[in-house]
Amino acid sequence: MRYIFLMTIAAAFMVSGCSKSFLDKKPDDRITTDNFWADESDANLALYGVYNVLHQDFVYGYGGGFDACTPNAYQWAHWEGMEQQVGNGSISANDAGIVSGRWQKCYTGINRANTFIENIDKVPMDDQLKEQMKGEIFFLRGVFYALLANSYGGVPVFTKTISADEARTLKRNTEEETWTQVHADYDEAIKRLGTTAPITGRATLGAALAMKMRAYLYKGNWDKVLEYTAKIDALNKYSLFPSYHGLFQLANENNAEVIFDVEYMDGPFTQGSLFDRHWQPQNMKYGIDGSNSVAPIQNLVDAYETIDGTPVNPATPYVNRDPRLDFTILRPGAYFQGQLYPVEIKNHTGQKVGFSIRKYTIETQQVVAGQEPLNFIVFRYADVILSKAEALIEKGTDVPAAIKLINQIRTSRTDVKIKPLPTDLSQTDARIKLRHERRIEFALEGVYWDDIRRWGIGKDIYPVQVRGADGGLIETKFGNGYVQSKSMYLPISNNEISLNQNLTQNPGY
Repeated sequence: MRYIFLMTIAAAFMVSGCSKSFLDKKPDDRITTDNFWADESDANLALYGVYNVLHQDFVYGYGGGFDACTPNAYQWAHWEGMEQQVGNGSISANDAGIVSGRWQKCYTGINRANTFIENIDKVPMDDQLKEQMKGEIFFLRGVFYALLANSYGGVPVFTKTISADEARTLKRNTEEETWTQVHADYDEAIKRLGTTAPITGRATLGAALAMKMRAYLYKGNWDKVLEYTAKIDALNKYSLFPSYHGLFQLANENNAEVIFDVEYMDGPFTQGSLFDRHWQPQNMKYGIDGSNSVAPIQNLVDAYETIDGTPVNPATPYVNRDPRLDFTILRPGAYFQGQLYPVEIKNHTGQKVGFSIRKYTIETQQVVAGQEPLNFIVFRYADVILSKAEALIEKGTDVPAAIKLINQIRTSRTDVKIKPLPTDLSQTDARIKLRHERRIEFALEGVYWDDIRRWGIGKDIYPVQVRGADGGLIETKFGNGYVQSKSMYLPISNNEISLNQNLTQNPGY
């Protein structure tokens, strides 16, 4: 069964103080820290209040929409999250969206986590279950700090609840210190978490190992990447799902490839995602309005190989292509929910670009607006395979073994059979193939922006023309050139700096 996020009403208490009446009478008509931490049900509400932050648009709630920060996709509704401005180099410290939103939402999660850690020992409950919950909270705090470090560099680090006045005096820790906190939190989680969660969808040992491995991957610590991929494999729990298409289908949620995901559900409590609004095509039969803010572009379509390695035939551009193209992108001439795209079924952004996102859409049932129940996968076993391959390539110790790992991705599934790579590639050529494979395998999953920045390849791939299926030029991303020192991080919002003069701005902003 899934955990259910009913805790939004309870979460508010964790970031607010408690004020006494002039009679100093304990209130019984509202949630306070005096009357809340009484039993296990309170602990569960507080726990789910921290999980709930994962749903926020600027944490993981925008899913594949983050690919608008890259050459993979275009964001038509520029005001929605400012990912397009990040992706074309026009983002500024005065912008809202992801600039201020990721900072605010991650710190909301951190504040809630700190409150939980400080209060959970007040609750009379089973000690083993209490330690399990602590492990989950340390894991989640590590996730929030990792997102901050990866997005802004060094940020203020604190592990205790603080007042608003104290928050206005904090200085930025170094990036190294921030990542040190990330690893410390993951280590505390690893001590406490089991291989199986109490309820499907909550954090496990595998999730903590995987996210710690990703933290090492992002900083290029190849020995640690290999150490932690080995630890994940030693759990003997995860494997590639046999079908790439099936991996993202509602019927196959929580399959053996999923290591860490954000859980959604349908029903009356608004606990579904907004993916249907963000990119699912319009279908009046199913009541889907297709507002659609993000769409893939021709640059990504062109990146998909042919099955046998031959050149793409311009006359039949979608024939003989890597099957992942049609499992990921809704393109002209394809059918979705039995209707021809973009003739019988369409979407707002797709009308401008001519493509739509197919991954993380539900084709088999009606979706209530804003209630898509399909989970979003943050980390899956394919990333373990490709991370191990990348570490082997960068260390230069066993490039043939790395190529064999990449070929697992290309040949192991029933519905993806791509010509395997030769195992005698040079380190340079193997690196190129590995990076290409990551782009295709994780296309429209919100991963490529991180990869571009950590690889330092922005100057090599930009400028990128945003073209749709008809070949028309919509805009150019980084038309004035890509500056690594500036584009490596988001700016710190000027609103945050105005509240706290101790915060320094990132380079270039």
